[in-house]
Amino acid sequence: MKSEEKTLNELPLNTKGYIKRLNNVGNIRRRLLDLGFVEGASITPVLISPSQDPRAFSIRGTLIAVRKEDASFINVTF
Repeated sequence: MKSEEKTLNELPLNTKGYIKRLNNVGNIRRRLLDLGFVEGASITPVLISPSQDPRAFSIRGTLIAVRKEDASFINVTF
């Protein structure tokens, strides 16, 4: 079975993906790593705000909102 790779902001709602790579830099990278956005972690988009930004993701039993701009630098497979 071949897995598809996309950025986190392109992952469809309620579709489980796995973090492959964080391309963020600086403080946002450190913060995401602290929140559990590490390679291999499963992540599922569960909520989208009315303005489409930010989106809420379920990761490691926690719901975390991430801006579309920041999510575009996170690669996932599903």
